[in-house]
Amino acid sequence: MASYFLTIDNGGTNTKVVIFDDQGTQLAVSAFPTKNRERQAGFHEANLTDLWSALGKAAQAALKQAHLAGAQISGVSTVGHGKGLYVLNQQLQPFMDGILSADSRAEKIATAFESHVGDIYPISHQHVMPSQAPVILRWLKEHEPHQYAQIGAVLSNKDFIRFLLTGDVYQEIGDVSGNNLLNLETNDYDQRLFDFFGIPEMFSKMPPLVHATDQCGVISEAAAKVTGLQAGTPVFGGMFDIDACALATGVLDSDKFSLIAGTWNMNIFPNDTMAPQESGLMNSIFPTGKKLIEASSPTSAGNLSIILKMLMTAETRDAQDQGKSIYDDLEVFLQNTDARFAKLIYLPFLYGSNTDPEATGSFIGLRSNTTKSEMLRAVYEGIAFAHRYHVKALLKVLGHQPQVIRMSGGGTNSPRWVQMFADILNLPIELVASNELGGLGGAMTSAVGSGRYATLEEAAGKMSHVKVHYDPQPDQTAIYDQKYEAYVTLLDALNGSWHSLKLFQEGAE
Repeated sequence: MASYFLTIDNGGTNTKVVIFDDQGTQLAVSAFPTKNRERQAGFHEANLTDLWSALGKAAQAALKQAHLAGAQISGVSTVGHGKGLYVLNQQLQPFMDGILSADSRAEKIATAFESHVGDIYPISHQHVMPSQAPVILRWLKEHEPHQYAQIGAVLSNKDFIRFLLTGDVYQEIGDVSGNNLLNLETNDYDQRLFDFFGIPEMFSKMPPLVHATDQCGVISEAAAKVTGLQAGTPVFGGMFDIDACALATGVLDSDKFSLIAGTWNMNIFPNDTMAPQESGLMNSIFPTGKKLIEASSPTSAGNLSIILKMLMTAETRDAQDQGKSIYDDLEVFLQNTDARFAKLIYLPFLYGSNTDPEATGSFIGLRSNTTKSEMLRAVYEGIAFAHRYHVKALLKVLGHQPQVIRMSGGGTNSPRWVQMFADILNLPIELVASNELGGLGGAMTSAVGSGRYATLEEAAGKMSHVKVHYDPQPDQTAIYDQKYEAYVTLLDALNGSWHSLKLFQEGAE
């Protein structure tokens, strides 16, 4: 008899409730946009009351779509965006908006801490990023002390969602290990990290640690009424979305890389040893027990959606009037152009940079005869170049090429873009059958936690299935190599030179 698993996958752009069976067959998905409130430039927040209401409706819709009753679900897991901040008050209740991973309000604080990262790298094996929880906590302490004083528990995104389902407060170890809050030598919280960030009082606000496949409570009576799930259904630890996508694509060791082209530019591989500080890479705990080596930045597909709003308003409206999506037209456009088409470079830094922290999104090489179509193609290419920049850093640490890259994220909805990634990276790329990989990784967690499979490796072998393979095209790769050389040369030339523009932008606001 089949087992059924429901995953809540709360991403920075979209949130989904997905149901799978124990063979990895996707039975239902119900999705809605993750509402992003930007009350000031760089602030990215979510109203948690609205989120919970939307999650309940999506869960009920997914159950209906799968023709399942809540009682037929064997286990529930939560998957969420990493970094950001979700807190409860001292009565362990929500009291302020969640802060998403694209948030950059604490950029200056992060830069100051990163200049001294050698003090903590031997402990956390992490560099400092603006959207990490301790950095945002320090910002709150300085700028919104009334909010800071109310904090009773510090959570990651998916741990907060699990709290809504169960009423129990836990922190899953993989997520917290990627947030500069954990000692990666002892696999426990370390007071020295909290002292470093100037938030020593938060050490006592950290919840008990659990692993991805641990049971962390059951669906409460209140949550059952909201979601349609049966009260008493087991809820498991779940994981950071990049961990979930890696598992779902069968990336279990360094023979394969996981590349996620979504809100964030994520490039990772599991390894037996950690990357050194000078690599600039991040280390965290992978659910299988290996260390996850990560190169990431907010420089991926989120840039495309913003540029489309800027440049393609009329075309988007026309496509909708014809019952299509603008992305349908863009797929035809990509199919009919190639690496020679766009004669300019796009730097995909609308949400932040993977080089200079003050860099902003830019087109370089505009000429009097540049077309809007060239600009769009350059955006697609620039995002892939930003991924290549990270992949090269991973290769330097690994010392050899992976056999294949398994790709996930919104970028995989475009076959021509996936081919472009293969050409730009000069590596084969594979996609797996499911298109909801965060949900599938979460389902694997439930499958192991409920006893259906003994290990995550076994679950991945049974539930992940490759559907398509893309090989790089040598003629396109040769052109992209030249473009990438120009891309890197421009980055190097501009690094350290963005400050005057930043001062002007801040003064003009």
